[in-house]
Parts: sequence; structure tokens; C-alpha cells
Amino acid sequence: METNDELPGTTAPFTLDEARAAGLTPAQLRGKSFANVSHGLFRPAEWDFDLLEAARALCAATPGAWISHSTAARLQGLILPPWLAESDELHLSKPRRLPEVRRKGITGHTVVAFPDEVENAGQLRISTRARTWLDLTRTLPLRDLICIGDQLVRIPRPEFEDRSEPFATLASLREMVQRHGNLQGVVRAREALELMRVGADSGPETLLRLAMLDGGLPEPDLQLKLWNSPTAPSADAGYRARRIALQYDGAHHLDALQRHSDRRRDKAFEAAGWTVLTFTNEDLADGFDQAVRKIKQALRSAWIDPTIASGFASGT
Repeated sequence: METNDELPGTTAPFTLDEARAAGLTPAQLRGKSFANVSHGLFRPAEWDFDLLEAARALCAATPGAWISHSTAARLQGLILPPWLAESDELHLSKPRRLPEVRRKGITGHTVVAFPDEVENAGQLRISTRARTWLDLTRTLPLRDLICIGDQLVRIPRPEFEDRSEPFATLASLREMVQRHGNLQGVVRAREALELMRVGADSGPETLLRLAMLDGGLPEPDLQLKLWNSPTAPSADAGYRARRIALQYDGAHHLDALQRHSDRRRDKAFEAAGWTVLTFTNEDLADGFDQAVRKIKQALRSAWIDPTIASGFASGT
């Protein structure tokens, strides 16, 4: 009997029910064209791993479970440290009332989760971004948790993104942390919440702010407008009282059009008497040590606007 016939539509992992619906026989599933991944779950023998396809099949084969932890974070585009950003680990969570997930190559979790902490995204059942952040508090260092948290609470720009509301607010994250007071990692979650801010547009911007605080600098304003108008040039961070604007120009700023836009932005600040300090991936690579020194020097020599300097601590 021929056992390796291929049928169309089987280019990604699939469940036993999906195999039956597609007309695949048990003999075909035992053939060389397919591999049995785990109970009730198969894949084409020549399949190149794809995280989304693997997650979809895993959800379909495991009723009551959802994609979580770093797997969810990768699929949701959350900021992860390099050692985790490319990981193909598969994490699956279930409510504590259900049996633990036991599948080869799968990290299973049994957790307490509220209905608003899990959502349907296409063919996936997956933890919300906020719950994903909470699940990672046990694993990630504090700075990485703050980066993800800043990403969740940032105000999106509708002209560039297909949404107008943040993924979460500081208040909603605090509420979620409060109702999971016994969760491992919850102490770190509380620490991260105290250091999260609305206004960082990227992980490096968050890391720059944290490096400044570690260096004893006063906390900067974020998304600082040159004047009060939606169309005004803005700085990623800065000190209005000292007329200091801080910009982090990442890799996308190497584009010619973006460089032209950046230069117009900086000239507008400079024409208004501001000092503009621009930092790049090189500063990120050294942990913003040089950046902090440059900012301290700028603060020491900056003119102070007496009308808005009340209570301003130089930190230098």
C-alpha cells in the first residue's frame, strides 16, 4: 500500500481532525510525507519552521489552552532582548482547573487567568499583550520589562498605525498586577510599573531614559514639543527649562528622506535657542554611558528659563 501520497493544502502543521477533513488516511499520516509531532498533531516532513503556523496548530490541537509567554510576545511584536527575540520556544498555558499541557517540545503552564487576559486573534487563542508582559515578569530582567511596558502604554500615531488607543494603560496594568498578588515575578512587575512612562517610541528611548536616571540625571520630559501644536517639531526627550532636546535616531533614520526630516526638526529647535543632542545605535551599544556624560555637560552649561525652572533639580 502506498503510504506517502501528498494531498494539497498540507503545507503547515495540522491536527488529526484537520487531516481527516482533508481526506488524509491513517496510512498516509504514517508515510514519509508527514511527521507526528505529538499526540494528534502532525506536520509535513519538509516543513520549514514557522512560529505562527506552529502556534495555530498547537492551539487547535489543545482545547482550552492559549499561546503565552515568549511565544505570545514574539507573535505580538513585543520588544524582547536578543537572547529571546529569535527563540522558537513554544509556550502554552491552561487554566489550573484543566490538566497540565504535556507535549513533546512544548513548555506548558497552568495559570490563573481572567477572561479579559486571553483573546482570539485570527485562528489563535493567545494571552493579551498586557498578560504576556505579566507572564514574562518571572523571566525577564527589570529593564526589559520596562521596555515592554513602555511599548504597551505608548500613545499610537494613527497616521502610521492601524489603531488609536494604547494596548494598555498604567492604571489597567496596575489593576492586573493587583489581582495576581501571588504570581511569581509580581514584585518585579510592581518595580517595573514604577519606572514605566508614557512617551517612549522605542526600546532604545526607554533604555536611554533609564540610563539617565541611573546616572543621577533629572527625569526628562518625553515627546517634548517645541511649541504647543500637533504639528510642532518634537524631541524624543528633553528639558524645556534648559532648552535641551534629546533625540535617538535608530537604523530607520539612515534613510535619506528621514535624515532630511530629522535635520529640519533639529534646525527648528536650534533656531529657537535649544541644544540638540542626537544619539544612535553606537550609544545604545555602550549602554548610553557617553550619552549620559554629554547630557550632564549640556545641563551644566545650559541657560535656565526662570519662568519654568521652579523645582528643577539639575542632578549634576
